[in-house]
Amino acid sequence: MVQLIEDGIEAEKRKEKAFFELAERFRNEQDPEEAKRLGDELGRMVFAR
Repeated sequence: MVQLIEDGIEAEKRKEKAFFELAERFRNEQDPEEAKRLGDELGRMVFAR
């Protein structure tokens, strides 16, 4: 049971890290098409469950 909880916590940390890395890429992107694609991906990460 403890292992499942620890695995869940680690999975959430990985998702959070991926989100912030993607947000940073989105914020720094100069190409409007790539920025739109990254924004769409961010939206899926936030709203898709």
